[in-house]
Amino acid sequence: MSTQENKVTFSRRNFLRASALASGGIMIGFNLFTACKPNVKPSVDVENLNFNDFNAFIKISDEGYVTIYSPNPEIGQGVKTSMPMIIAEELDVEWDKVHVAQAPLDTKNYTRQLAGGSQSIRHGWTALRQTGATTKQMLINAAAVKWGVDAATCSASKGVITNANGDKLGYGEVVKEAAAIEIPENVTLKNPSEFTIIGKNATNVDLEKIVTGKPLFGLDYKEEGMVYAAVVRPPSFGEELESFDVSEAKKVSGVIDVVTIGEKARNFIESGKNNWTFKLSKSDKVVVLAENTWAAIKGAKAIKANWKPGSQLEDTKLHDEKLLSLLDGNKFDIRREDGDVNKAFSEADKVIERTYHSPFLPHNCMEPMNFFANITPDKIHLVGPVQTPEYAAQVASEMLGRDLEQVHVEMTRMGGGFGRRLYGDFVYEALEISDKIKKPVKMVSTREEDITSGIYRPAIKYRIAASIKDGKITAYHLKEAAINDNMYDLIPHFFPAGCIPNYKVSTASYRSNITTGAWRAPYTNFLGYAEQSFFDELATELNQDPVQLRLDLLENVKDTEDKRIEYSGKRMQDAIRLAAEKGGWGKAKEGVFQGFSAYYSHNSHVAEVAEVEVKDGIPVVTKVVAAVDCGIVVNPTGAINQVAGGVIDGIGHAMYGNLTFEDGKPSSRNFDSYRLIRMNETPKVEVHFVQNELSPTGLGEPGLPPAGGAVANAIHKALGKRLYKQPFVEELKSNVLG
Repeated sequence: MSTQENKVTFSRRNFLRASALASGGIMIGFNLFTACKPNVKPSVDVENLNFNDFNAFIKISDEGYVTIYSPNPEIGQGVKTSMPMIIAEELDVEWDKVHVAQAPLDTKNYTRQLAGGSQSIRHGWTALRQTGATTKQMLINAAAVKWGVDAATCSASKGVITNANGDKLGYGEVVKEAAAIEIPENVTLKNPSEFTIIGKNATNVDLEKIVTGKPLFGLDYKEEGMVYAAVVRPPSFGEELESFDVSEAKKVSGVIDVVTIGEKARNFIESGKNNWTFKLSKSDKVVVLAENTWAAIKGAKAIKANWKPGSQLEDTKLHDEKLLSLLDGNKFDIRREDGDVNKAFSEADKVIERTYHSPFLPHNCMEPMNFFANITPDKIHLVGPVQTPEYAAQVASEMLGRDLEQVHVEMTRMGGGFGRRLYGDFVYEALEISDKIKKPVKMVSTREEDITSGIYRPAIKYRIAASIKDGKITAYHLKEAAINDNMYDLIPHFFPAGCIPNYKVSTASYRSNITTGAWRAPYTNFLGYAEQSFFDELATELNQDPVQLRLDLLENVKDTEDKRIEYSGKRMQDAIRLAAEKGGWGKAKEGVFQGFSAYYSHNSHVAEVAEVEVKDGIPVVTKVVAAVDCGIVVNPTGAINQVAGGVIDGIGHAMYGNLTFEDGKPSSRNFDSYRLIRMNETPKVEVHFVQNELSPTGLGEPGLPPAGGAVANAIHKALGKRLYKQPFVEELKSNVLG
């Protein structure tokens, strides 16, 4: 290599940073890319470009750069990247000329501005494509007018419009005229074979800001004159505030004041307008106001509060007893009933019945709950990480007796949601604090407060029974006993509904003071493990291959006319076959034990093959191969990350997750006592997608439900023991490993 080829050019600033490195300094801010690529041009400062508003989704600058607004909340599922990709595809603009911004709540121009149920892309697919295609056609029409030609003779590609004579105009050259012309009623959408952006890997649009610490998240948001608030909540579910001493808290440097809240939230709850489906505490709460987060938190810890029992303080032992009593009883709601299950059981050669147990789980968002509110006479300004911004606005209006038009909600990026931020307890608090002190306020929770005063996945027990007659499954009965919540009405129509002639789903619930709600892949996160473990046991009983058993059962719904059935037998079979092929089902090398699982949820079909090896007598999950039918994959990089993340999350919580209660108080307060999967315990995850041209379906959650079942089935192969309780590690210690 010549001297010239090896030459690197440094600016004075990079030279100083490099010198610091050479002398043992810390590598902070060293611009590796500039150092290695001296001719790199700085990115365009889109803030200074002359943008023209096209519609609620799109702005186009005179220079041809495009800003696309992402309407839905971003909780890490990647919609802030993938939704604009869909618009950009039909708009026919180069992706590197697109700037993405988060849209505020705007119910007039956007629909379904929420993050939940893995439905953002599915619901937005057609509308987003039409938005891009309509805008493109308006640009073409404007160019045609400028040229004096028929618009049908013009085409657009990569932000450039071309006519039959070869004349060209960039989008920026006609944007002003286009924005003013009539909106076409009918536009042609691309055939998937024509896609140039959809289906190609795209980097997360916020990645650079995330890794460089730019303000994006709710915790980053600040306003002039804002105070910070830490809330002292009941330490046990069911307790109420009796008295408190603020003397020590007011000695903390930076503490401004101490107030109480609760009255407005109580009145709102009792009005019956609380549609957030969880049970809010009616207790007063103590709020420490301070100049900064640290002072607020330190002041809150110094509050000496006395609490009185409001109602029965429950513990995990009581929950176990209540749920088992429900399963043994006969007070059930029938969610679906086909044929005659009891008759099939009475005529069976054999009936197999098993009970599966799951604990409460916290959501464990990396960013603790927080929210900003500024209540003024003419405006309610709300900013923060919430999955349901429209309902937050409605709550603000109803709770404070204000016109909904006065409420302005801005969404920040969220450091995780998993269902926790569907619920607005933190919104209630921020609203009431700001309304009381007449100042802008940021309510911030600590990690301990997040875990101990959270909304949890409910503890659930399933009892599943199946009858076998002449080597076939003739009946199936699923019973659910849950804390607070019953199964969604859709889930009884998931697999194996329609596959077995006599089929029944029954549910019962026990009301608890402990607040529960949706947790990533609600209900299916545990049901997927229970049912798939059970089917593996049935396969063993029938001496059938577990994969073939599922494929055979699914033949019964491939041509079904039952409109209640939510899943597709064929698409599930396609996912199963792909997982078995890519996972090398039945071809594992010696010492590797495989488990299989397949599940439908959030409109997607997922099958997984887990591999377990026994090391020093301990089963270790080493690899998972997942096959997914989610229709067209918008952003493969993001999609793979979603599936892999769901698999690891599913394995981690199935293996280790457990939250217990004693007298209404959570047993764990932080990650030192709440067990999460660790980096050295995460398996290799390999993701494959069934290739088709069907509209996209959910992806943030469907990878999780099959994971626990695949691992449990692999552990059975490795150790010869079935697992009926989560977390697996505790059952392994007590019943298998000794």
